[in-house]
Amino acid sequence: MKVLFNDSCSICSKEINHYKSIDNNIIWIDINNLKVSYKLTGKSHKELLRRLHVVKDGKVYSGVRAFAIMWLHIPKYKWLARLVSLPFIYHISILLYEIIAFFLYLKNKHQLNEKR
Repeated sequence: MKVLFNDSCSICSKEINHYKSIDNNIIWIDINNLKVSYKLTGKSHKELLRRLHVVKDGKVYSGVRAFAIMWLHIPKYKWLARLVSLPFIYHISILLYEIIAFFLYLKNKHQLNEKR
């Protein structure tokens, strides 16, 4: 499994570094490595900046679904994966995630101009 994240986002990298310290079986990929990120996902840099992405068994997942898949692979967080997978919680999680992800995107969208 591969997790694609924005290492240039201080909030994102802090959270991912926490997961990295717990699980070294996951392949962590900075989305700012544009060639690798695009090859794995087929998504633009803008799309990748917008949400966390996971590639598992050749499929690309994003947002809350990506977090749930990632958490399932980290023993300490399996409970959280199960929790956010419950229908009502899943829909609330998507709403909250999209709000937070939008503001993180606004905070980090300057990276789009830097990569051109």
